[in-house]
Amino acid sequence: MMTEPVLSLKGVEKRFGSFRALGPVDLDVGAGERLGIIGPNGSGKTTLINCITGVYRPDSGSVFFEGRDISHLQAHKRARMGIARSFQIPRPFTGMTVFENLLVPLDYCQVEGSKHDRARSVLASVGLSGRLSDPSERLTQLELRKLELARALVGNPKVLIADEAMAGLSEEEIDEVLKILFALNRSGVAVIMIEHIMHAVMRFSERVVCFETGRLIAAGTSSEIAENPLVQKVYFGE
Repeated sequence: MMTEPVLSLKGVEKRFGSFRALGPVDLDVGAGERLGIIGPNGSGKTTLINCITGVYRPDSGSVFFEGRDISHLQAHKRARMGIARSFQIPRPFTGMTVFENLLVPLDYCQVEGSKHDRARSVLASVGLSGRLSDPSERLTQLELRKLELARALVGNPKVLIADEAMAGLSEEEIDEVLKILFALNRSGVAVIMIEHIMHAVMRFSERVVCFETGRLIAAGTSSEIAENPLVQKVYFGE
């Protein structure tokens, strides 16, 4: 059962010239929900994320966060309100330690208590306590993914958009990232997972939505989506 929406898109549409990349899309994300978003390359997933986070402004429609229309707010203001994202390709601040990488975003966040304590706490939550003083360039691919998540989490978000947080990882490493996301969700954070690793999305998500050519074409539980003929056609053809 859907909880009260923390995030809502109403008729959101984005065009680039004459090309409609997204929409119109109506989508609610419940407070504390685990939502999976799937779709082939070019289906509009990244455009959707950018409209939610403020990288793009919708050409029509509105984005609401906790009932407030944020459609015209800049990205950093949305982040401070509680919308965080990780990126497909981790780009840590080189020449800085793992610990220093978290202090940078903390300079722009309002957190209770010491920012140093907050950084240590978040790094511990993603399993990087032993790497605090190491240069970010020395991290493994899994550790880079964890650092990317940690940088998104330092501001105590209410919604986290995890954009292909498991790309290129082994099955064991995927399990590690899923444990982090499940623990985060249990703390009350709504997690939106955009991912091509289908079994990870299905395992994690309470609800899954599928996009194709900028349109939301299906929504349901993991099993409902897996059995949906239209979703199967999008992924596997006729």
